[in-house]
Amino acid sequence: MVFVQQASGGNGAERVLSEVPELPDHWTLRASDSGALDDLMRRGRIPAIVARLALNRGVGADGDIDPWLTPSLHDLHPPEGLPDLERAAERLQRAIRDGETILVHGDYDVDGVSGTVLLVRLIRALGGRVEWQIPHRTRDGYSFGDHSVRRATEVGATLVISVDNGTSAVEPIAALAERGVDVIVTDHHEPPPDGTLPPTYALVNPKLPTNAYPFRGLCGSAVAFKLAWATCQRVSGSDRVRPDLRAFLLEALAYVAVATVCDVVPLVGENRVLVHYGLKSLAEAPTPGLQALLARTDLAGRAVVAEDLGFKIGPRINASGRMDSAARAVEALLAEDAPAARRAVEALESLNDKRRTVERAVLAEAIEQADARLEARDEALLVLSGDGWHPGVVGIVASRIVERYGRPAVVIGVDREGVGRGSARSIPGFSILDAMGAGAEHMNRFGGHAMAAGCEVDPARVPALREAILSGAHGLSETPERRPLEIDAHLALEELDEGLMGQISRIEPCGERNPQPVLLSTDVRLDDMPRIIGQDRTHMLLQIRAGRSVFKALAFGMAKREPELRLGSPLDIVYTPRISHFRGRAALELVLADFRAR
Repeated sequence: MVFVQQASGGNGAERVLSEVPELPDHWTLRASDSGALDDLMRRGRIPAIVARLALNRGVGADGDIDPWLTPSLHDLHPPEGLPDLERAAERLQRAIRDGETILVHGDYDVDGVSGTVLLVRLIRALGGRVEWQIPHRTRDGYSFGDHSVRRATEVGATLVISVDNGTSAVEPIAALAERGVDVIVTDHHEPPPDGTLPPTYALVNPKLPTNAYPFRGLCGSAVAFKLAWATCQRVSGSDRVRPDLRAFLLEALAYVAVATVCDVVPLVGENRVLVHYGLKSLAEAPTPGLQALLARTDLAGRAVVAEDLGFKIGPRINASGRMDSAARAVEALLAEDAPAARRAVEALESLNDKRRTVERAVLAEAIEQADARLEARDEALLVLSGDGWHPGVVGIVASRIVERYGRPAVVIGVDREGVGRGSARSIPGFSILDAMGAGAEHMNRFGGHAMAAGCEVDPARVPALREAILSGAHGLSETPERRPLEIDAHLALEELDEGLMGQISRIEPCGERNPQPVLLSTDVRLDDMPRIIGQDRTHMLLQIRAGRSVFKALAFGMAKREPELRLGSPLDIVYTPRISHFRGRAALELVLADFRAR
């Protein structure tokens, strides 16, 4: 037996810390200092489970826990701390005042789409003349290009404002500058290693070396929001924004929340505040486009959590850029009336259905290829490629391959013109970008960061690229160990009810660097035989009993483990609790991460 010290106090859920059986080697129950736990419970007036979750996330041990539990708009940093922000706001205000044509230049993912909509709505609200441009994933590629220059020329723009791109677009922005077009870049990507920056009128990016802004983790839409905020201040003639523009900014936080969650930036610090209030704004759905999205995803009329953005809202916005043009998503979110919004959202739904179908087909081929490669040779890193693999889904497929095999993956789709476009995903502690750097000579171009990257490669060079990347995978085991499962707390499952769930939910919004709680409950029982569910029959639905309580539990991807389960036998489960909504009814359920039958 492993013994975990009981927490003191009288505010419920004290049985979270109790006697625990010996655990499987890959289950790790995180320990918290009992003194720090008791102190945080007392200072924060919170139950043991919430105090433990906070300490496990590095919160509250040495300071005030209130900003984490109850985010405030007062915790947002003033926008003027960002590089070139005041210069950018002055130029935007002047362009609106003088009736110049402004082109908002976004990108084809959720972040770029959301920020584009935000700035277009702002400029329209202030009476400005605005057009917008979103590159096509396959025709135009990421960021600025010749298409940007053509579009600015077509609409007669004298000011171009980027969202979520532009920091590295030296040549296209120089071409715009030569034509007398001012460019404001709002971005959050790392600048080029050689330090070469484009000739912009203003470059607003918290990742610049000159940045003095106290938080570097903003997504592109959040940087655009800061520009909107500063512009509203200038229009208001004061740091205190006038009421109508304050209402606009609060509504605009809905777009920022969607982008922040879907771009997988850290949900800490300022981002936590932006998402907290953005979720509130989204639930109120101030625009026809957002209302239609919520209705189509069964989110209307209830509280929206960060998980909803990542799994329901985001994929539908992303589907347009993956399968067609992200312009479809911008049009949906800019729709001015309910019928137009519903039609546009239905188009997104169709594209998302197509994305699912294409993804399943590509994934099946990728798994077959991966199995064959690993049978022939135990490779530490998988480089997979296929003719006709849609470039819009290779990133998702790469993520699925990482989940399935526990090792980094590069997935390359070759199009009809014979161009290979790939996406790479990694595992914690290993930089896929560094490994790809070893094969730089074999790629036309590549870039990204430690956990995710992209590339363009000639199909004939893929074998050489694979060997180069494998040679660059220093320190990566060819036989990855079973991924450790970190557990926040041991909870007697019969203690879990709506009241305790309400306390646990205070750690929302959850996401990157503020993960959902992972709990352990031991000695529970199956209340009925498992049901195999899902279109591909890979999931299980369980009924789990603890005392008089029975919970529905979902075990995604675990159908093949059904033979391990027996009625009446003790069961230890690792899970995340959540509130599910179905046909207007809310219910407490469990999402299993793992289980052990004893």
